[in-house]
Amino acid sequence: MAPDQFHSLIAGLTASVAGRALDAALASDLNREHGPGSRTYEALFQACRDGVAEGWMCEREAGGIRYGRVIKPTPATQGYSVDVVDMDDCIGPQHTHPNGEIDLVMPLEGDARFDGAPAGWVVYGPGTAHRPSVSGGRALVLYLLPQGAIEFSRT
Repeated sequence: MAPDQFHSLIAGLTASVAGRALDAALASDLNREHGPGSRTYEALFQACRDGVAEGWMCEREAGGIRYGRVIKPTPATQGYSVDVVDMDDCIGPQHTHPNGEIDLVMPLEGDARFDGAPAGWVVYGPGTAHRPSVSGGRALVLYLLPQGAIEFSRT
């Protein structure tokens, strides 16, 4: 999949979440409508595997985590940016989500879980913070960030 095709795929998804509160109800709806086994989930998972293999996703590495911003926030994505990380049984840097964060967990190896969650969608509300972790194997995690907002802690 080419980057422009990925952008179109993301634009369709972000149009469906535009204006929604980033909360448990959104996570439930995303998992029901676009969760594992759905057309959307499978298309995004395949696109991310392809993007990593082709080198236009996760092109940076630090602390054993491969990562990269794939899409900057634009009107076409309803102001969401897209980052993708490749984590294997590790913990990432502490950060805050000023506007919230929507994550798609895509296990690659083992029973990989992101912050304890299995394959599917995880939603963090505005002002939340965490040290993202993948345990039990290796996973790709796609992050949708409203307005691209993320604040990393210095500690």
